[in-house]
Amino acid sequence: MKTNWIFLVVAFLFASCQEEVFLDLDQKENRIPVIEGHWTDQGIYNEVKISLSKNYYDSLDKELIPDAEVFVEEMSTGRKIAFNYLNATRSYRPNPSERAQVGESYRLNVSWKGQIFQSEGLMLAPPTVDSVTWNFEEKRLFRDEGYYIKVYGKIPFSENNYYRIRVFENDTLKNQREDYLLFDDAFGLRVFEEGLELGYAFQKNDRVRLELYRLNKDAFDYLSQLVNLLFSDGGLFSPPPQNPESTIRVVKGDSPVLGYFVVSPVLIRSVKMPNQ
Repeated sequence: MKTNWIFLVVAFLFASCQEEVFLDLDQKENRIPVIEGHWTDQGIYNEVKISLSKNYYDSLDKELIPDAEVFVEEMSTGRKIAFNYLNATRSYRPNPSERAQVGESYRLNVSWKGQIFQSEGLMLAPPTVDSVTWNFEEKRLFRDEGYYIKVYGKIPFSENNYYRIRVFENDTLKNQREDYLLFDDAFGLRVFEEGLELGYAFQKNDRVRLELYRLNKDAFDYLSQLVNLLFSDGGLFSPPPQNPESTIRVVKGDSPVLGYFVVSPVLIRSVKMPNQ
């Protein structure tokens, strides 16, 4: 009985020490603009989304900004490519025929309420995608049964090797924190030549679309920091969550700004899994 009493006392002491902790994240009442820009060689992907930031614990939908002036400037010529807000996409889009050209630098310009924000990017040449294959595998430990895809290609560049693969399954983007498939020189580019396997088990009749982006380093760093933020569990021993380092800068005005501007080629490949 004495041992049981000791156990109860210890359990009570541990229970009494538990306390719910809310981190002071320096949340601001004045929300700031968040800009997400994509400028590529595929007209359908070219758009700019602008919204207001939310507090870390805020679960409400983001508030969009539909009344900004947005354009992309071609640096070598000074030509301005206008973006107009479309209610259908809830974003700013240019004429579909407008697209980035390899070797050209571009500057994103956003004007809103007397403030001006800018960001630049260089349109890099794309790598080569030779083939996309699939292979059915039985269920194993830590691996589901299904069809696994490998992407084969070549990356002949000695610098600026920063890449992202986006995966769509039956027209739905895989967009959870583990779905940000980023790799660079440190990952080992020969893996791409030998076949880069995607860690998804697809099922019969699934339609899969892959998009390969070659990013500028600042956009790659932004996404890498975003992934680190998404994987932060908010626990007592985790570092306090903080925003990724913005690739957008303030040119006029005193409001901070968050977000990134991607200038990139896009290689697209689609496959369909067998029906048996």
